[in-house]
Amino acid sequence: MKPDLVVVVTEPLDPAALAWAETRCRIVHAPPVGDALSAALSEAHGLVVRTETVVDDALLRAAPRLRVIGRAGVGIETIDIAACRARGIRVVYTPGASTNAVSEYTLSLMLDGIRPRPALPGAVDPATWRRLRQVNAGERELGESTIGILGLGRIGTRVAELLRPFGARVLFTDLRTIGHAESAGAIAVPVESLFAEAHILTIHIDGRPSNRHFVGTHLCSLLRRDAVLINTARGMVIDSAALRAALVVQSARQAFLDVHDIEPPPPGHPLIGLANCRLLPHLASRSRAALAAMSWVIRDVIAVMENREPAFEAAGPETGDG
Repeated sequence: MKPDLVVVVTEPLDPAALAWAETRCRIVHAPPVGDALSAALSEAHGLVVRTETVVDDALLRAAPRLRVIGRAGVGIETIDIAACRARGIRVVYTPGASTNAVSEYTLSLMLDGIRPRPALPGAVDPATWRRLRQVNAGERELGESTIGILGLGRIGTRVAELLRPFGARVLFTDLRTIGHAESAGAIAVPVESLFAEAHILTIHIDGRPSNRHFVGTHLCSLLRRDAVLINTARGMVIDSAALRAALVVQSARQAFLDVHDIEPPPPGHPLIGLANCRLLPHLASRSRAALAAMSWVIRDVIAVMENREPAFEAAGPETGDG
């Protein structure tokens, strides 16, 4: 590769991936927004981003030499694929890099929902000890539960696999027809049945425009009175106002939301302050192993710059899952 080829990196990458790339091109670090980014992009042939950099028409106008964009992650909603395609810019990403991390995190949230584990504040008297043990008894074990999975892609399937040893009844709904041999034992049902029957419902659908507010008033109203709703996929798939209404009318319902339509959630967000809704700072994919694996999108960036075919190219906003 020519040493004068430049890749701009706007968010942290694993040191090993960076060191490998630096032997093949010149790496320029820039912030995810602002004039310094625009200046760096003026000479960039490649760009690597995570979640904070919005790749829109304005950014692309500042990058006349750009040939390839690498998304160190799965979701590509922050990248205007059509605008990139119109300019002949390819978009590569890392499907599967965070599958285990997100699946394990989802399982931990399931357990949070049904098995309360309060820490002792310090030394307690016998009466407080007895009360803590009484009020924090789990109502249900995973093996007694019906688990619903909305979206049986890479992550949804891995969640179903992790649930097998617990003996839970697992249901799923997906746009595709998925045979039993490929569903990790999960049973296909209509979406209304999924919401009505699941003690725990976990969302793993992608960010295609038609999925905006997919979980709205109707589906929220079908949730069991004591349902646990988990979203580690895309914030935009839930209508926050509809979910708030469902949580207010049934206080035994719980929601654990790791992703949000606007991140971080702004003041006045309808789900802030609800005792039965836990808002989390987008942590599902943030294991050391997953972050390192996502960083190796740089391999596909270099491949495109060397006129080779990348391993994973994004086709549109529906690319990837949870």
